[in-house]
Amino acid sequence: MAVRGRLRVLLGAAPGVGKTYMMLEEGHRLHDLGKDVVVAVVETHEREATAALLNGLELIPRRTVEHRGITLTEMDLDAVIARKPALALVDELAHTNAPGSANAKRWQDVEQILAAGIDVISTVNVQHIESLNDVVEQITGVPQRETIPDSIVRSADQIEVVDLTPQSLRDRLAEGQVYPAARIDAALSNYFRLGNLTALRELTLVWLADEVDQALQRYRAEHGIQEKWEARERVVVALTGGPEGETLLRRGARVAARSGSGELLAVHVASQDGLRETDPAALAAQRKLVEELGGTYHQVVGTDTPEALVAFAKASNATQLVIGVSRRNRLTAFLTGSGVGATVIRESGDIDVHIVSHAAAAGGRNLPKFRRTGALSIRRRVYGFALALIAGPLLTLALLPIRSPDSLTAETLSYQLLVVVVALVGGIWPALFAAVLSGLTLDFVFVSPYNTLTIGLPTHLLALALYIVIAALVSVVVDQSARRTRSAARASAESELLVTIAGSVIRGGDAVQSLVSRTREAFGLKAVRFIADDGAVMTVDGDIPADAVPTRVPVGERGSLELFGDDLQAGDRRLLSVIVTQLDAALEHADLSNAAQEIGPLEATDRVRTALLAAVGHDLRRPLAAATAAVTSLRTAGSRLSSRDKVELLDTAEVSLRNLADLLTNLLDVSRVQAGVLAVSLQPVDLEDLLPPVLDELSIRPGEVTIDVPEDLPPVTADPVLLRRAIVNLLSNALRYSPVGQPPRLSASTFGGQVEVRVADHGPGVPDDRKEEIFHPFQRMGDTDNNAGIGLGLALTKGFVEGMGGTLVADDTPAGGLTMVLALPVDQESVARRAQSRADAGLADDGPADDDADDDGRADGGPASEPVKGA
Repeated sequence: MAVRGRLRVLLGAAPGVGKTYMMLEEGHRLHDLGKDVVVAVVETHEREATAALLNGLELIPRRTVEHRGITLTEMDLDAVIARKPALALVDELAHTNAPGSANAKRWQDVEQILAAGIDVISTVNVQHIESLNDVVEQITGVPQRETIPDSIVRSADQIEVVDLTPQSLRDRLAEGQVYPAARIDAALSNYFRLGNLTALRELTLVWLADEVDQALQRYRAEHGIQEKWEARERVVVALTGGPEGETLLRRGARVAARSGSGELLAVHVASQDGLRETDPAALAAQRKLVEELGGTYHQVVGTDTPEALVAFAKASNATQLVIGVSRRNRLTAFLTGSGVGATVIRESGDIDVHIVSHAAAAGGRNLPKFRRTGALSIRRRVYGFALALIAGPLLTLALLPIRSPDSLTAETLSYQLLVVVVALVGGIWPALFAAVLSGLTLDFVFVSPYNTLTIGLPTHLLALALYIVIAALVSVVVDQSARRTRSAARASAESELLVTIAGSVIRGGDAVQSLVSRTREAFGLKAVRFIADDGAVMTVDGDIPADAVPTRVPVGERGSLELFGDDLQAGDRRLLSVIVTQLDAALEHADLSNAAQEIGPLEATDRVRTALLAAVGHDLRRPLAAATAAVTSLRTAGSRLSSRDKVELLDTAEVSLRNLADLLTNLLDVSRVQAGVLAVSLQPVDLEDLLPPVLDELSIRPGEVTIDVPEDLPPVTADPVLLRRAIVNLLSNALRYSPVGQPPRLSASTFGGQVEVRVADHGPGVPDDRKEEIFHPFQRMGDTDNNAGIGLGLALTKGFVEGMGGTLVADDTPAGGLTMVLALPVDQESVARRAQSRADAGLADDGPADDDADDDGRADGGPASEPVKGA
């Protein structure tokens, strides 16, 4: 079996940083050292310097693939494996192969090459990494449809960043070293903006730093290395859920910040039985603070808090550990032994431990605080005392007939059983009462000498003492078990409630109303009302009793929650604090959503204004300059010009002014579309009646456009003026990009209650990943010339169509090109009137029917039954 090859990935922040160039340079270097190197596939993108590096390297010929009448070329995987070089250079690792290839993605081809024992050097851009795809789209505004799983890139034996400063990359782009001259302006003003490149560069370096960190963690795990490696500061902050958490987090954040690139981790150790007292609301607030400080929150489970804390710190390769001064007073610390701090310091090894004082630290004069330890209800404790008082004498009467010096063991075990039963019924205090009472009874009734509290034999005294101790221990164990059962049941109920609340919020709807309703149901309240900080009642659940005095619970600074009903217990208030925290977060999210909705239109308007200024600086100035020059020439040299020159200058001025008027009209229209104030007058429109003025406006001669519109095509619901402008724009684009001898085709058919108008050309087409871009304002695909307008045609057309309730999408033309599909709803009233007219005339009517459709449900576009009309 062949040894797997090694993969080396050259990672770039953006196209043009020099990944392919560096890959070919490395190929030359290794080839000169005697290594067998082949170029499996490389994309030069017409860059002369990159293409020149192919000289001197063996190039594996590509294979050809036919797809929709277009010939594509792909890497010949079989030829590369059959050639079996020592090293293969494979460009663009995230590339999607043409349909019909052995693998869908090029990285899958590379996996097969590596499996054959061939080393590979490949390239990839950060925008193609799957986990960063959405982040890159937010930065650049451009979706990336070609992605590669992170695991494939991370599995590489070597990853190198091909780095270039953003300004240097823009300089290379401006000099024509990245894209052809026609694409430079658009690239510089869109994807290759300085801010975009800076963010992408930082994203690349951060991703690689994370990869290096993971590699370090894997190495430490594989080699069993436990001691810390101070590659960078990692500060772990221990949270207990107490009020000191905020102080500790801010101190830890400052410690991490001083190191420049430190990492902050907050950890809370929860007990396995879930009985350790914490404040869920405080933990929730502290978790939010951790995220605001740029750290991460973790929760681990452990019976020994110091051990779990140190284990987490070592597993995280922490360099510093921040804990708080114990909140226990001196007496409690003396009675219970060394605290968490002392144990952590002893077990931490070479991890620096910071013990931070805080306001909640116990003072020297604080006395121990005692609290009720019973976990059972008062009723059950009363039953326990009653059982001890009633069953004890009855048991004594039952044992008197068998009293003898040899029966003391049986009598002791009988009273021991009574203590256990009392503990099960009433808990620790009734059981201790039963143990003392039964011990005295044993001594008085069953221990010689009888009917006295005097004990004659030392062994009897020892037995009686052991009996009382065992009875007390059994009572404590039973009571602890009851406490744990009750706490577990309460924790389960609280968890179920929180899951229900979270689910009701996640499923949508009004989060505030949902939380208020769940609060009333959870605590059995009569009513719950939320009042905003301005006094307005936002929501009410339940019927508010007359003259009821509510319990007010503040919800941050946004308002208060009013509870109508019985007072809540202390445990219920802890759970209520969690709900209040979630309610505050829901209100904050709602405020942020409203703010985002308000900012969205302003941002869109600002983008349009910016693009408008850019357009005014170039496209509007051209026709104005041409008209000004023509008029100036006529004014200054009119008498010396021939009639032909005068006519030519007048024509130039007229055309320029007409173009200027069209540009201004389009700019006003796109502003109305962006602002949502487009005036639309919907009415039945017959497409066949609309086409002649469209053809006249475009001055189309016979043979320049092929038209296929059935005579029985139903009318559509549309604005005739807007629909005419939309079709004019679509046909104008199709004519501009159609090659000579292949005129565009305009066809129409019905499908699914809609009329679909298709304008198809056989030009260069548009890649799938850019089909949405062509509908954005100020986009000129390719920027091939200065006579193509300012990129508003398709944006306006889409706005017009959507304003009329239709859709406009871009599709591929079979055999190459672009097809624009305009769909509008059929005017059903006109169809019904036509059907009624035919019925009144005694003619059969089958109603409008969809054209024959292919398997994908689209009209086949084949010859119609009616003669094809040509214009």
